Amino acid sequence: MSLIHNKLATRDYEVLERFEAGIELFGFEVKSVREKQGSLRGAYVTIDTRGAVLVKAFIPPFQAGNTPVTYNPERQRRLLLKKKELGDLTRRLETPGLTLIPISLYNKRGLIKVEVALAKGKKKFDKRETIKKKDQQRDIERTVKGSVRL
Repeated sequence: MSLIHNKLATRDYEVLERFEAGIELFGFEVKSVREKQGSLRGAYVTIDTRGAVLVKAFIPPFQAGNTPVTYNPERQRRLLLKKKELGDLTRRLETPGLTLIPISLYNKRGLIKVEVALAKGKKKFDKRETIKKKDQQRDIERTVKGSVRL
């Protein structure tokens, strides 16, 4: 079950492959995520000398009075990936048009994990096509559900 979900990720991007990564958080950030506070809207993942880094993810403090004065809710957070996975992602990101985006933050055996996707940006007409397919599927489900009732 997802604690925080990036709702616009599947609308704006075509997801090619998904990965699971750990995330380095402070204690009060973990409590905040477990309370489903925060947002992944506009967040992305970069790879630098420190490894994979989650950028622009908004995670507010659990209790504002108990946090350091210098705390930044949109700070960069390091993702925990194996060297082999990191190397593979680095090679794949050399392809033009591909990016890494966070899909969701979730709890797995007491640890907070991030679902990261290798994605390709959609054009405006692709978004319209996706919305059209969803509407058609919804209409089909309505008619099937309506015909089952006696």
